[in-house]
Amino acid sequence: MPPAGVNPDDMRIWSLHPRYLDAKGLVALWRETLLARAVLQGNTKGYANHPQLLRFKYAEEPLKLIDSYLWSVHEEGVARGYRLDPAKIGRERFTVAKLPVTEGQLRYEWRHLRAKLLVRCPEWCERAGDVDLPDPHPLLFAVPGPVEVWEKTKAG
Repeated sequence: MPPAGVNPDDMRIWSLHPRYLDAKGLVALWRETLLARAVLQGNTKGYANHPQLLRFKYAEEPLKLIDSYLWSVHEEGVARGYRLDPAKIGRERFTVAKLPVTEGQLRYEWRHLRAKLLVRCPEWCERAGDVDLPDPHPLLFAVPGPVEVWEKTKAG
């Protein structure tokens, strides 16, 4: 069962750099990625086949990858003055980008996020400015290509 306020269809482990997220988005990312970590550890059965988990689930070191992802989210939160508990994630982490993400995926997520922000926090959206290709999360590196095959787009 998902935590309160988490819609399984809207769960998103963003490929975008966490700096693009507003306060609500960053905290949701932290919570949802901790849930994903619990799935990878086998501590919960829900979300086991969620498309957002595939890039971690089938990687060589899924827990180290998800922890590295979380450390970057933690760093962004701390920089903003949020109190995200680092004890909830493992100590071991990658310090360089390890997973590819397509430019199409980054652009898709950017459009998706901007649409959310226009409703939820237009001033944050305005501050983000005009971005064609957003920076990826520090764990990821951009490669040419369309939207990722695991993405559930509105059209499909």
